[in-house]
Amino acid sequence: MSKTNIEEINRNIYDIKNKDEYDYKIKKGLTKEIIEEISKQKNDPIWMKEFRLKALDVYNSLEMPTWGPDLSELNMDDIATYVRPKTGLSNSWEDVPEDIKNTFDKLGIPEAEKKSLAGVGAQYDSEVVYHSMKEELIKQGVIYTDMETAVRKYPDLVKEHFMKCVPVNDHKFVALHGAVWSGGSFVYVPKGIKVDIPLQSYFRLNSPESGQFEHTLIIVDEGASLHFIEGCSAPKYNKVNLHAGCVELYVKDNAYLRYSTIENWSKNMLNLNTKKAIVGNNAKMEWVSGSFGSKISMLYPMSILNGENAKTEFTGISFAGKGQNLDNGFKVIHNNINTSSIVNAKSISKNGGTCTYRSLVRVNETAKNSKCSVSCESLMLDDISKSDTIPTSDIRTDEVEFSHEAKIGKISDKTIFYLMSRGISEEDAKAMIVRGFAYPISKELPVEYAVEMNNLINLELEGSIG
Repeated sequence: MSKTNIEEINRNIYDIKNKDEYDYKIKKGLTKEIIEEISKQKNDPIWMKEFRLKALDVYNSLEMPTWGPDLSELNMDDIATYVRPKTGLSNSWEDVPEDIKNTFDKLGIPEAEKKSLAGVGAQYDSEVVYHSMKEELIKQGVIYTDMETAVRKYPDLVKEHFMKCVPVNDHKFVALHGAVWSGGSFVYVPKGIKVDIPLQSYFRLNSPESGQFEHTLIIVDEGASLHFIEGCSAPKYNKVNLHAGCVELYVKDNAYLRYSTIENWSKNMLNLNTKKAIVGNNAKMEWVSGSFGSKISMLYPMSILNGENAKTEFTGISFAGKGQNLDNGFKVIHNNINTSSIVNAKSISKNGGTCTYRSLVRVNETAKNSKCSVSCESLMLDDISKSDTIPTSDIRTDEVEFSHEAKIGKISDKTIFYLMSRGISEEDAKAMIVRGFAYPISKELPVEYAVEMNNLINLELEGSIG
């Protein structure tokens, strides 16, 4: 793609801002009184209010992580943990307030729904403002709604699964999430139902000096299948914003789930998200992840292979520029026989950005005849960027096939020279190499989202190469 075409992309689309107008914004900080007020605003049942308060106690008892990026600039006294926009939940796009609707229109959400989605949820700050699903899925018994509605309408199903995959004492920011969570998506796919068209939730944070703490809970029952897409973005502010969402995925026996994410947070965002999946007998869990934006990211999706012949695949890419420290990776636990995992992680760093791949592979004694393959590649576009690979492999049985391959290097001068000898400019040659490097990830996404990811790569490259 030529330089002219790259510049034609509107780089400001993700930085559009609305006025910080809201129906209610809780005072900054994190106290018992604030948690009780959030619970009151959310009209929680008693069990959820008690859960929040216990989570706050756990949060206060846990230390800040010190093994990754520096989080010292995060001060919860400067963060508002709940912001309710000036609208309720609607299933008609026309009923969404004009300023919020325009934001999602510019991000392409309604258009994507018309072209390629079976259902859409759109969250703005702390609340889901729009939700819809095709009638044929409703008739098949598929449930796709916001988490607050799920807590009220499906309490038994929620209680059975809520923060059981990701326990509240997992780490400090999971405990924070348990105390202040708001919004998010709930999906239940009944036994044997194949959802052929993806569902998508999009999370947009608009309010400065605030946090977003959506909870996503997906249950794919026995023999069912689903592709779920998650998109995230926020405009840039001068003060820190915080994202500490939680994703819990249950892939039952003989089921299949693909979870695709394009995260494009602003570069004042601390992205401290947690995602886990529990995978049953003969079931398969696939992760596809693109991580852009955010000042700091600490995100390590995890598959727990509890069933015989359970499988998981992770395909992900991170892109860090100036002032960014993206500490991402993947974790997998093999708990049963004949389980398998494939990890393909890539990172690109430029202008002094830092990318770290941090992983855990544990094959327990009960996981004989299991297979695991890990490949991680890092590409640096200059002499001032940084890339690290920090794998942890905990293999507790001899009856296993395990391989780990890591490559870290600069963009190849020989390849650039070869392309230039074919009449391609140095700048375009570098751009071609980067897009080719990212292709294994983009090809795993639906067409519309592959285009979005490639556009993000083009935006990151603009002005940084050549």
